[in-house]
Amino acid sequence: MDKYVTLRSKTGSFSFQVEKRAALILGGLFLCSLLLFVICTSLGSSYIPPLAVVQQFLGIGEKEYEFILHVLRLPRVTMAYFVGAALGVSGLILQRVIRNPLGSPDIVGVTGGASGGAIVFIVFFMGSVSLRWLPLAAILGAAIATLFIYSLSWKKGVTPIRLILIGIGISALMNAFVTMMIVISETAVTTKAYLWLTGSFYGTNWEDVSLMVPWIVILIPLALLLTGIVNVKELGDDVALGLGVRVQWYRFILIAISVGLAGVAVAFAGGIGFVGLIAPHVARMLLGRSFARLVLGSAMIGGLIVILADTIARTAFLPLDIPAGVFTAGIGAPFFIYLLYRNQQRLKG
Repeated sequence: MDKYVTLRSKTGSFSFQVEKRAALILGGLFLCSLLLFVICTSLGSSYIPPLAVVQQFLGIGEKEYEFILHVLRLPRVTMAYFVGAALGVSGLILQRVIRNPLGSPDIVGVTGGASGGAIVFIVFFMGSVSLRWLPLAAILGAAIATLFIYSLSWKKGVTPIRLILIGIGISALMNAFVTMMIVISETAVTTKAYLWLTGSFYGTNWEDVSLMVPWIVILIPLALLLTGIVNVKELGDDVALGLGVRVQWYRFILIAISVGLAGVAVAFAGGIGFVGLIAPHVARMLLGRSFARLVLGSAMIGGLIVILADTIARTAFLPLDIPAGVFTAGIGAPFFIYLLYRNQQRLKG
């Protein structure tokens, strides 16, 4: 039985193969996303039956649920899914670029730089400048930190191990800077900044979602377009150079995509840690090593992790609304320790 399905255009100028197993898994992840989206939207301080949620989606629901769903819950759940997708793909790209399973935006300094840019905006410009500029401030901070990491890592090219070691150092430096900014700021700003840094979706509205969507729609498909380049780079830099691939140039583009995704996620959700580490590993276990599949899989798995964490955060300790980052860290930290242990065992073996 053929494991692949070939899809061709009528003219035959365009064709590609899809593995049946991978297609089924991706379809299953999509259905799980829809199901969890409905369930998480129905849960809260007041329970709404899932059927009523679906009816609201279709525009035939009762008016009594309209405010709760369309104003309070739907924007929040939607934003959580997009943030998880952005972090999942950002982590996948970093792991491929630096060829290290421990790579993720929060570990190698990208998230730290984004947090630094966002905290500067919150402390010095909040109130005088529109919040629309917060994502740009976070992305700019992530870009500056990444450029610094990249330049320090450069020695006749950038080696993956040098990149991740310097990234860990810059991450620690940026965390110290953020802590210092919180300490020296006014109490009102400190409270807002601290809540934001722990990773919270509290108060998310449709305007926030509309600002987030363009970044996702542009950057994730752009990552998919580079699938061929990434797959060639998997053979090693020397082989890729022999095949005419501009390794350093495409490495820079991929890192820029990762920075953009991590920066915009931090801008809207704060410090949601470890999603960029976990999602690509789970996707790889399910889908193999094909980059195109992993982009889609990491996006959906990242989205599932974050909306599940946020739902637990806002429902488990009612009336308190706990930051979702607390729960992603609770899952991610043991997972990180497990990866360290597994890689240590491989090196010994």
